[in-house]
Amino acid sequence: MPLPASFPELASLDLFVSVVELGSVSRAAAAHGVSQPSASSRIKHLERQLGMRLLDRGPSGSLPTDAGVVVAGWAETILRAAHELEAGLSAFQAAQAGRLRIVASFTIAEYLLPQWLDRFSRDHPRDSIALEVANSTTVIDRLRHGAADLGFIETPSELDGLDEAIVGNDELVTVVAPSHPWATPRTVPVEALAATPLVMREAGSGTRAALAAALRDLGLGEPSAVLELGSTSAVRAAVVHGNSPTVISRLAVAAEVAAGQLVEIDVPGLSVARHLRAVWPAGTALPSLARELLDDIR
Repeated sequence: MPLPASFPELASLDLFVSVVELGSVSRAAAAHGVSQPSASSRIKHLERQLGMRLLDRGPSGSLPTDAGVVVAGWAETILRAAHELEAGLSAFQAAQAGRLRIVASFTIAEYLLPQWLDRFSRDHPRDSIALEVANSTTVIDRLRHGAADLGFIETPSELDGLDEAIVGNDELVTVVAPSHPWATPRTVPVEALAATPLVMREAGSGTRAALAAALRDLGLGEPSAVLELGSTSAVRAAVVHGNSPTVISRLAVAAEVAAGQLVEIDVPGLSVARHLRAVWPAGTALPSLARELLDDIR
């Protein structure tokens, strides 16, 4: 069915998400190549369209309101789909020698694949790569249905019907905003963490599955969520600007911890190290481009 005429433009949602990620309208405007007055006007128009205030503006920058954090998470889902459409159209239109279809979970797609694919693309200028970003459960489903040639996941689950290769290692860390009560002692018992509602990814994400498995191994219950969001960057932003903890990939928050925007909390007894894996349908030969990419990564 047609979208309503009041539905916001993708460009405005993209600009708003950049403001949330970068912390100010001026930095977002520079990233999008528009003037600050133009960016401010577009954000205000978006707020009028949605009928809610999305940003708290101050002399040191702009922070998302509670509504803004939620809208940013939803907008990221739409923008990912738009980027996937763009990538698919570009790959379809390009008269190139080969095409590699990759589907990857969020942490790998955001923090590792860009550098891997940049290097690989320079060595394969006539080949095309289509990248889809999804949670680990969806990655596995896409591979089993023949919708991708190669996948990358973070989930610790055993995988029936898929072959795998380890391409990296990661660990989950507990982080809070500097204003959170845990930030002063910088340590908390694992029982307190397990009893505290967290900002979390949605069910099906590898990060959430890894934390749940670690707590089960300690005889503790499933983690509960105060807020569920659809991407790693949305979770990170919600914790930076909120008052709830999260357990998240160290790769995703290294810059914020170094800058003092987040504080890493020691949780004695909780260790969530995980392998990052490439996966593909078992019993099938990997396409030559997929094999070359794996050889290049490893």
